[in-house]
Amino acid sequence: MTRCYGAMHVAEIARKYGTKSGPSESRSYLLRRPYREGGKVRHETLANLSALPLPAISALRDVLSGKTLVVAGEGLELQRALPHGHVAALSAQACLLGLPEPLGSACKERDVAYALVLARALRPASKRATASWWAGTTLVEDLGLEGVGTGEAYAAMDWLLLRQEAIELKLAKRHLGEAANPSCRAYFDLSSSSWMEGSGCPLVAFGHSRGGKRGKPQIEYGLLADPRGCPVAIRVFPGNTADPGAFAEIVTVVRERFGLEQLVMVGDRGMITSARIDKLRELPGMGWLSALRAPSIRKLAEDSGPLQIGLFDEVNFCEITHPDYPGERLVACRNPLLAGERARKREALLASTETELSVVAEACRRERRPLRGKDAIALRLGRVLYRHKMAKHFHLAIGEDRFSFSRNEDSIASEAALDGIYVLRTTIDEDDLDTAGVISAYKDLQGVERDFRSMKAIDVDIRPVHHRLEDRDRAHAFPCFLAAYLTFHLRTTLAPLTFTEPPGRSDPVAPSPRSASAKKKDATKKNAEDEEVRGFGEHLGTLTRNRMRVVTGQGATFDLLATPTPTQRRAFELLGVPVPRTLV
Repeated sequence: MTRCYGAMHVAEIARKYGTKSGPSESRSYLLRRPYREGGKVRHETLANLSALPLPAISALRDVLSGKTLVVAGEGLELQRALPHGHVAALSAQACLLGLPEPLGSACKERDVAYALVLARALRPASKRATASWWAGTTLVEDLGLEGVGTGEAYAAMDWLLLRQEAIELKLAKRHLGEAANPSCRAYFDLSSSSWMEGSGCPLVAFGHSRGGKRGKPQIEYGLLADPRGCPVAIRVFPGNTADPGAFAEIVTVVRERFGLEQLVMVGDRGMITSARIDKLRELPGMGWLSALRAPSIRKLAEDSGPLQIGLFDEVNFCEITHPDYPGERLVACRNPLLAGERARKREALLASTETELSVVAEACRRERRPLRGKDAIALRLGRVLYRHKMAKHFHLAIGEDRFSFSRNEDSIASEAALDGIYVLRTTIDEDDLDTAGVISAYKDLQGVERDFRSMKAIDVDIRPVHHRLEDRDRAHAFPCFLAAYLTFHLRTTLAPLTFTEPPGRSDPVAPSPRSASAKKKDATKKNAEDEEVRGFGEHLGTLTRNRMRVVTGQGATFDLLATPTPTQRRAFELLGVPVPRTLV
């Protein structure tokens, strides 16, 4: 009779039997092969393997099942280890936010643009340096960036710029729509700290540099954000654009392009001026929250005005009214710490100005080459007074051959009386927000300032700008904006593992003190769950994806993720996803 044999295998036989001490069990391992005889399947025992160690039996079972075994330390070769954890974490956050689909349909340009956004958030650098950095991460393999250089990067930037309006429209509906933004508030601010290298760009102009980079032309960009400070849109302006001009454009954007007609715009006193408010009055559904300038505050504090210092004897904020502001609420606040700081700063400026004025007076009295002539003396004084902006606090007497000065104590006292006082103006109804809520809502402008810090220095590093074409400058700013958008959400998600902590604000006027949990994190470098905390972006990059090659057999290769540390594992738990092997 013909027998048909099958593949050998290791069979595990368990037998139970009784003893005086109770039930017991024995196991035996037999090397068998099945065969068919007369239509029945039988098993032929070739050897009893029970005497072998269990690891040897397990190895034999793996060999018989077709697996290739290697000797530890000899059979595997680590060909390459690419940093993966930081890229995977940011990509996971992007996927949770729906990216990269809103960037456009799948194509080479979208993949390169998406990689530019991730790279700008992880390691901001020039396009050439970014293309070199890609090769050292898993971005190249997962997004197909092999051979991509600066030319493809610039083409992807231009491609992405064409989709800016559609992308920002989706973000505006997500973050400024009534469902996500029931308070119907939008925040806008302008930054002029991005200096230019080179010349020729139509946007380049000399203007007031808030970053203190004197002698460099600049461009400006404004950010629109929701009440949390999440960036929603960005606009690039010439370097000499004034705040009110930028504000006028963003109002047009939110109404005509985003379709948001019921909105309260929040901006500082330089942004939302009286002239801009007069324009807002003509737009149905548009409100505002801003602050008064110093001359307007002084007018309210006149003898017959409603703003009197006695109002703050027991409280540090109150509401007042004035006929010049019909239909608006005026919230007057006094911050004692701010008052002390302004008094200290003014006294320091006065003292410094006096020192320099004394030098001018001495120059008029010296015997050798004395300073002569009213015009020459006035020109010299002008440079001194312009430097510290203290001319209003001094009495000056200029002659042909002499100069004297003294403090204007009345002017100093008049200004000192208003130290620490600021007045907010808003159309927000009392039923929607109480007095303390109005102050807190205005202070939420710090969220936009935090976004600027993230874009300029902490995360994205948008400056300096080297491009010469106007659209290329805008194309440079938009990926930086998207990187800041991703960073905002990733910082929020990973806050338990970082030093990021929301401020504890009990008094809406006083500065926000550091919370107890933030102080504990700083002191112990651990959070409330006794987990190690680190700076944002640290440590995740040490989670690598390794290319392994089996030396024996066919020399097969496979990818193996390094075992995550507890901190790395916790980071992906906060993201709500397992550590992804690939980015797509």
